[in-house]
Amino acid sequence: MKALGVLLLAILCFVVAQGTNIPLFFYLFYLLLALLALAYLWSWSNLQGVSVTRDVGTRRAQVGEEARERLLLDNEWPLPKLWVEVQDHSDMPLHASGFVAYLPGNERRRWTVRTPCTMRGKWTLGPVTLHSGDPFGIFKLQRPIDSTTDIIVYPATIDLPDFKLPSAELPGGADVRTRSFHVTPNVSTIRDYVFGDSFNRIHWRSTARTGKMMVKEFELDPTADVWIVVDMHERSQAIAEEQRTLFRDRRLGRDIQVPESTEEYIVSAAASIGRHLLNGSRNVGLLSWGQHREVIPPEREARQLYKMLESLAIVRAHGTHSLQEVLIAESSQFSRSSTMVVITASVDPTWVTSLQQLLYRGIRAVVVFVDQESFGGLPGQSTLRKLNELNVPVYKVEQGQPLDQALQQPSVVGRGAR
Repeated sequence: MKALGVLLLAILCFVVAQGTNIPLFFYLFYLLLALLALAYLWSWSNLQGVSVTRDVGTRRAQVGEEARERLLLDNEWPLPKLWVEVQDHSDMPLHASGFVAYLPGNERRRWTVRTPCTMRGKWTLGPVTLHSGDPFGIFKLQRPIDSTTDIIVYPATIDLPDFKLPSAELPGGADVRTRSFHVTPNVSTIRDYVFGDSFNRIHWRSTARTGKMMVKEFELDPTADVWIVVDMHERSQAIAEEQRTLFRDRRLGRDIQVPESTEEYIVSAAASIGRHLLNGSRNVGLLSWGQHREVIPPEREARQLYKMLESLAIVRAHGTHSLQEVLIAESSQFSRSSTMVVITASVDPTWVTSLQQLLYRGIRAVVVFVDQESFGGLPGQSTLRKLNELNVPVYKVEQGQPLDQALQQPSVVGRGAR
């Protein structure tokens, strides 16, 4: 608009100069045209020869941590840039929106951006847009830079020292005596070292006692697989009106608050339980039907935790299938030797009937029930009553309750059996 005003003023001076033949108006006309050309050239040159590079320290973070990145602004021209505004379009919550910089000729400027991780998910850092103008404020130009980087924020995990599962039984109640090529918690015997044996199989005490390398032989885990079933049915969730203070950001001088929802409690419980069981060398799998079906087969390797955390980071309670439908559809995944950890906020008691059918097959179950009534949702007494009749252990989690306390002792004590 300012450029248009200057142009109209120049045209007016030209018209007056033509009508009056006064030299002053001719000089004003040429001066205003030169001002427009100079201002545009200045604004345009400020955006040329400028590059932006984003250096992300890590592309994985966790809720409660801080994501750090460096923005490198390079001026590849010998002429200085008086002011360049960098506008960052990253979609990560609480991410800094940008800054203004002065760039000397052939110089580099660095800015460190620290973003508190308050919400799990897959976020995009970038793109950025460069803005600049002239000293007269006539033109303001912009130049987009499309470079982006993804960062995944894992859900928060809590230590659960007192969380326990019911033991599972294999057909006939007999232990498995089959040798395993994987490291399990069950050592059967020791033998002489042979070429190709992994160093983590070496039994150092026997090696020191006998004077030769001895390795451990392992058996399959008789306690079987553990399936964590995460209920992401959209209609089973509730969101509390108040927010929870995650931590205080001294840099911003305010508390960082996050919304309280059954969805986030369910995801955090699943991540914490998964980590707890994997640390105990259990075979753990994950099953969820959110925006799409997600099945991670049971494993005990270290990479399994990151596979589960990555899945839980992006899952959303957008599921259109109820927990009852999920249990029916996925029933073939569970064998008699399986243990299920069902994490849900559903108050619809019909899913308990589907769970009962699995219990009849010899599958063990534990329920982590996130009480949506405490979030302002519906009461779930009828569901808890049915679970109690089936002697299924139920851990009840209420809004504001620390997860390690909620998962310390079942509120409904059962055997997890038929």
